[in-house]
Amino acid sequence: MPTCSEGHPSTAADYCDVCGAPIGAPAPDRKPAPDTRSSECPACQAPISGRFCEACGHDSALPAPAAPPPSGSAPAPARWTAVITADREFYQRVLARGGPDTVEFPEFFPARRIVLGDTTLIGRGNRDQGVQPDIDLGIHPIDWGVSTQHAVLRVGESGLTVTDLGSTNGTTLNGGEDLLKQGDAVPLADGDRIHVGAWTTITVVSSAG
Repeated sequence: MPTCSEGHPSTAADYCDVCGAPIGAPAPDRKPAPDTRSSECPACQAPISGRFCEACGHDSALPAPAAPPPSGSAPAPARWTAVITADREFYQRVLARGGPDTVEFPEFFPARRIVLGDTTLIGRGNRDQGVQPDIDLGIHPIDWGVSTQHAVLRVGESGLTVTDLGSTNGTTLNGGEDLLKQGDAVPLADGDRIHVGAWTTITVVSSAG
C-alpha cells in the first residue's frame, strides 16, 4: 500500500485519501515543535515553562549562576599587619620600674606598617651575627632596649601568636606589667599591643583575606 509524504497509508496511488498529500512527494522539511513541558530554573530551582523564571527572573538562555560556597566552609585566612610606634606612655612605665634610663625617647618616629608573613622576627639587626629581623628596631632611631632576637610572631591556622625568645628586657602586652614567659606562644587578637624594648609598641591589626 502506498504511503504519502505525511506517513499515511493510502489506497489511492496519486493522492493520499487521508490528508490529500501527493503520493511519492518528498517529506516536507519540518522543525521540531518547541518543548513546552515545564522544567526547572537553574538559578532557584522553581518550575518554569518559558525562557524567564517567574520566581527570580533568571534567563534560562544564560549559563546557570555559580553555586554559593557550601555552608560551613572555612573562610579565607586573615591578613595581619604590624603597626610599629614610639609609645611615650610605655616609656614612662619602663622608667618607673627601673628600666634602661640611658635610652632616650625619640623626638621623631613615624609609624611603620609591616605585613606579617608566616614567621616574623622582632629584634635589632646585627650583621656580625647574621641577624636580619623582619621588624628591625635597630633602624634609626634605635630602641636599644630591644634584644637582637627579641620575639617572634607566627601566623598559623588558629591565628596569630607572639613568643618571647629570651629577651633581656622582656615582652609585655596591652599595657600590662607581666612579662611573657620565654618560649610560650601567646595568642593575639586584632588590636593587641606588644611592648618591647624601652619605648616600642607593636599593634597587630587583622583584616580578611
